[in-house]
Amino acid sequence: MSNDEKPVPHATPESQPYWDGAAEGKLRLQRCAACGLVRHYPQLTCPSCYSSGVEWIDASGRGVVHSWTVAHHAFHPAFKQDLPYTLVTVDLAEGPRALGRLDSLSQDRLRIGLPVQISFPRNGQGVPLPEFTATA
Repeated sequence: MSNDEKPVPHATPESQPYWDGAAEGKLRLQRCAACGLVRHYPQLTCPSCYSSGVEWIDASGRGVVHSWTVAHHAFHPAFKQDLPYTLVTVDLAEGPRALGRLDSLSQDRLRIGLPVQISFPRNGQGVPLPEFTATA
């Protein structure tokens, strides 16, 4: 990988349904087949009841901002042109938290509790990545 090529996530057997959903513009989350706990990121076993039974659900993609950080330093040279950018931690309507970038148009409204919606725009390499946009 060259310095101008951004590192991208790679699907694993556990995360493939998530990335397949992202490619369709949908947020897919795991739900425990035994206790019903909805979880994110994909895991082999339920952190609540330790069951390995899992089903995938299409989530609403709605949530509220729990926290954020503004990146002023590029962790990889290819991200330098993006600085500064905001990463948000979002409490999803289904229960778990998710991470993603906040779109640039929502920056001036950023606050804890800001309602947001996820989308999966494709980066320059064609990879769908989570991005949140303010809805209120």
